[in-house]
Amino acid sequence: MSIPGPRPILILCATAAVALVALLSAASAIGPDLNNITGSRGLILIDKLGHHIRFFDPATHQELSSIDAEVNPHDVAISPDRRTAYVPIYGDGVYGKNPHPGHSIDIVDLASRRITGTIDLSPYQAPHDIKIDPSGTLYVVCDLSRKLLVIDPRTREIKAAIDTDGTAHWFTVLPDGSKAYTANKNDRPFVSVIDLKARKMIGRVPAPNGTEGIASSPDGKHVLVIDDRDPVILVIDTATDSVVDKVPLEENPRGAYVIRYTPDGTKVLACAMNGNINELDASNLHASQHVFKAGKNPMGFAFAPDNRTVLIANHGDGTVSVLDLKEQRITGNFMAGTGIESGTYY
Repeated sequence: MSIPGPRPILILCATAAVALVALLSAASAIGPDLNNITGSRGLILIDKLGHHIRFFDPATHQELSSIDAEVNPHDVAISPDRRTAYVPIYGDGVYGKNPHPGHSIDIVDLASRRITGTIDLSPYQAPHDIKIDPSGTLYVVCDLSRKLLVIDPRTREIKAAIDTDGTAHWFTVLPDGSKAYTANKNDRPFVSVIDLKARKMIGRVPAPNGTEGIASSPDGKHVLVIDDRDPVILVIDTATDSVVDKVPLEENPRGAYVIRYTPDGTKVLACAMNGNINELDASNLHASQHVFKAGKNPMGFAFAPDNRTVLIANHGDGTVSVLDLKEQRITGNFMAGTGIESGTYY
């Protein structure tokens, strides 16, 4: 004798449970952006002009130790397990004038704060910006070689060298790891679009004045890139790979330099060589902006885990400015070497 009634309810419950699991899996598939991290374990700052990798107490901003590096260390990527840092060695020059370009990445153990090895990128030259994905795969652009390299840090092998057409001085990777976008400065009047699965360039987003800093939104739907000449942010729709909006940067006479989302995705920060820091509302880029004055030639940001403290790396004077987003003001400065370009809490 069968007992009708409960079975359909059980089936519905099971179906709902499956649907809920699928929904939660989809919602968490991307997770935190590993290329825009924060943390309380440590603070690493890359002293490009001083040729040092420097470590600071994340709470007091007191320097703990430093490592001599080859000229010039630039950006930094942190492994998903927060145990290792990867620092590209660019060479002794600057963009457009780099007579002795580097061809390696330093591997730094964060526990001992020591260089434990290098990744040789030969024959590719002038590695600059660097990113990482959840599997630990590294991506680095070599601007002189016009390549985006795909690297296995465990074997230290270059798995692919993808043509970017432009110099690709900076780039961003979408949070789902599907595509990369390279900013080609004044070398090519477009942003290069790279399919990371197919490992090839698949498009060009027109940018007639060239491009500087670049960042992807936490949901991966947009890429923000700074115009190389005018004080404007170009908003790229990643579904169509086209510019869908232009956002003026207030109180800036010309284009800014670096752009970043805060890790919680609520704000966008851009820094200009005149010392201006523009804060924008990520949910409404055309809302009124806050503009702060940092030190000389700011070039990078590090975000504390309190969702309010931002460190601004002042490349031109060796200082770091402390910005309090809640109080809406610069609350202090500290010396951090000769010229810091980038860094991160971890």
